[in-house]
Amino acid sequence: MAQLIPFKAVRPTPDKVGLVTCRTYDDYSPAELAAWLDFNPFSFLHVLNPAYVNAQKIGLEKRFKNVAHKYHDFKAEGVFVQDVTPCIYLYEIKNKLQTFTGFVAGTSIADYQNNIIKKHEDTFQYRVELFKDYLHQTRFNTEPVLIMYPDQVELNHWMQQKKTTKSLYEFSTTNKEKHTLWKIEQADEILWLQKQFEQIPELYIADGHHRSASAEMLYEQDRAQGDERLDFFMSFLIAESDIKIYEFNRMVRDLNGWSAEAFLEKLNENFIVKEKGHEVWKPESKYEFGMYLNGTFYALFYRQSTENSSEILDNLDAQILYDQVLKPLLGIYDLRNDERIDYIPGKQSINTLKEIIDEGEFEVGFMLYPTAVSEIKALADQGLIMPPKSTYIEPKFRSGLLIYEL
Repeated sequence: MAQLIPFKAVRPTPDKVGLVTCRTYDDYSPAELAAWLDFNPFSFLHVLNPAYVNAQKIGLEKRFKNVAHKYHDFKAEGVFVQDVTPCIYLYEIKNKLQTFTGFVAGTSIADYQNNIIKKHEDTFQYRVELFKDYLHQTRFNTEPVLIMYPDQVELNHWMQQKKTTKSLYEFSTTNKEKHTLWKIEQADEILWLQKQFEQIPELYIADGHHRSASAEMLYEQDRAQGDERLDFFMSFLIAESDIKIYEFNRMVRDLNGWSAEAFLEKLNENFIVKEKGHEVWKPESKYEFGMYLNGTFYALFYRQSTENSSEILDNLDAQILYDQVLKPLLGIYDLRNDERIDYIPGKQSINTLKEIIDEGEFEVGFMLYPTAVSEIKALADQGLIMPPKSTYIEPKFRSGLLIYEL
């Protein structure tokens, strides 16, 4: 039984919402970041990094306090308002390929601890502690955890009806997305939604494992204060069918001493290797891998299907590539920290991977087939962890759109 609560969101005034909201901070290159900070005084980037020029010269605690001060400046200047009554929010993101729609609400720390909200990714302790300290100092969060739930006919119908009503916001962004937000504030509507989610036995984290772990750590640290807001963390809940999962493709700097010919011969032991020449090729189903080496594309078909294995990890393409190629042949044991490997989201064109490798910094690239929602759920159900950089998941939430104060 999943618990949902409304909350009093802090949000931009309607006339400034398109100026305030931004992509995730790490999504900007240094040049883009500098341009936005110089061009747009209302950008939430000013809050996320108020001392951009001197960011490396000050300690973390002072940086976090500066974030809090800048946030309060934005509130004092009337850039933000806060809803008087607790609400749940219906949020739609539309791009040229897909429309994503979900609910923004508070989800329960207790549900997270009791595995009603399930996980499938490992976390770095230092990152969890760092974001916990950030939350402790700033007392707000604007990056919800992306959670998926099984499709519900009644919820889908309700959402479509709600979309016919007047929205709170409707704006477009420079990356050609359209964003629409509806406020759900009527007590009967909120109660109906809560009852719908109470009937869902399990929720699954799609993206945001560090954020949820940090929220739990903050709860454990500060719960003696008695603030009920710590019992919940902001989440963006979306139906499984709306989730878009891309792969993370791999690029490796060298062949670990193998010649190209010897490497191809070694690959042939576990894969059917087909040369594709200059044809840009990417996998079309599970157990297929693409490879780009020496200006040539290859299709790799795994010889040993593991569909009957009781271990779900054996079926993951990312794990197969690691077990059969990256670790034994290329000597890459630590997928997170080895500097010889890098990753590029499958959302980007294969030509981007090709161009990077052609520039000479990397020698070989591997393309994977995207992981399925069913695989993520099966892993989570068994308490297993996916290999690092297995999935790049959309939608991505706009920072500064809705803020959960702690």
